Amino acid sequence: MLFHLAQDAIRHERRNANITPCVSPAFPFQESIMSTTTPSYMRTLYAGAFVVLLVMGVRATFGLFMQPMGTELGWGRDVFSMAFAIQNLVWGVGSIFMGILADRYGAGRTIALGALLFVFGMVGTRLSTDELSLYLTAGVLVGLGQAGTTFPVILPVIARAVPPAYRSTAMGIASAGGSMGQFTVVPIGQIAISTFDWTGALWLMSLFAAAAMPLALLLRGKPDASATGGHQSLGTAVRQAFRHPSFHFLFWSYFVCGFHTAFITLHLPAYLVDGGLSAGHGAVAIALIGLFNVAGSFYAGKLGGRYSKKNLLAAVYFLRAFGIMFLLAMPMSPWVAYVFAAWMGLFWLGTVPLTQGLIGQIYGFRYAATLSGIAFLGHQIGSFIGVWLGGYAYGATGSYASVWWAGIVLAVVAAALCLPIREQPLAVGGQAPQGA
Repeated sequence: MLFHLAQDAIRHERRNANITPCVSPAFPFQESIMSTTTPSYMRTLYAGAFVVLLVMGVRATFGLFMQPMGTELGWGRDVFSMAFAIQNLVWGVGSIFMGILADRYGAGRTIALGALLFVFGMVGTRLSTDELSLYLTAGVLVGLGQAGTTFPVILPVIARAVPPAYRSTAMGIASAGGSMGQFTVVPIGQIAISTFDWTGALWLMSLFAAAAMPLALLLRGKPDASATGGHQSLGTAVRQAFRHPSFHFLFWSYFVCGFHTAFITLHLPAYLVDGGLSAGHGAVAIALIGLFNVAGSFYAGKLGGRYSKKNLLAAVYFLRAFGIMFLLAMPMSPWVAYVFAAWMGLFWLGTVPLTQGLIGQIYGFRYAATLSGIAFLGHQIGSFIGVWLGGYAYGATGSYASVWWAGIVLAVVAAALCLPIREQPLAVGGQAPQGA
């Protein structure tokens, strides 16, 4: 379904853009992508979306393992919250270094390395017998694996491969791959836990992660320095971004995205069980978030190619607050959980193509993986705090209410942070404007 959506969307964008077969020095791939066969950039888009599907799908199952593993091994929610918090923080820090690797040595090698680390982390999680081993495997190794196989590395590859006229749409489609993974892999994970216990389910999830490695062959390559500001060094590009206030607005609004998504991914299934629902209801809710975000991510990317990305980003954050208020206001039932999941799904990963699209639009694509990795660190700091605070609040009060209310406030703050962003491109190697 996702790949048919990609084909239809790109064809539609090509017709609207009236793209003709020609070769431009600024876009050296044009001759090949206009061929009558499947264009090379479509293969890149398919491969990138499928890697994100596998990795983000496996990641979304982690909340399902909290109760069965905790019951057997005697670990409370605080232990899993800390492991997941470490994973998110390592993912964020690792994204910077994986971005540098991708920009300097190529995305294919980086993605293969990330997938290998992810598999080691999943196998290590299965073999963990104490809290420290869980933190090192599910936390550190899986976090490093995700850093090399997710948005900061994948999306710049796709953005460089496709024509500018439908770059934003392509990034939305790739982001939707993560949501489709959440929709497809989470139910498989729940069925595997019910059928094979959590131990067998972890082996299966390890195989899913391993399937990302051969796809790295289709994502090889690194930025063309001669076509994208070859005289600008990595350090200069980073300093330029740090001097530009808009980069800080993107960083801290991304923090809020991480707070929301990580807290909900890990703690929503347990929150629903506390409210009288079953673990199956929790799995369906997480899957529904993924299903509805297929449309959410796709249209965020598509609209981002036509309208102001910063205004769309502000709307995404603001509308999340209404979903959380609905969940808190209504008596718990399966349909309340499903409506909440559908609403949040519409705005779940729609932040990704918009945020990374703004980074490429403002700062260029020469060092997009590195700059995306730095911005993604903000996302993962938010993830760390969200999952840790959820476990801490529940342990201290027996309730998640304070964290939900914090999520509402942060949604409004993030929307406000997006509005002053300046979307105009910066001159390569030039000084950042004084104002945002």
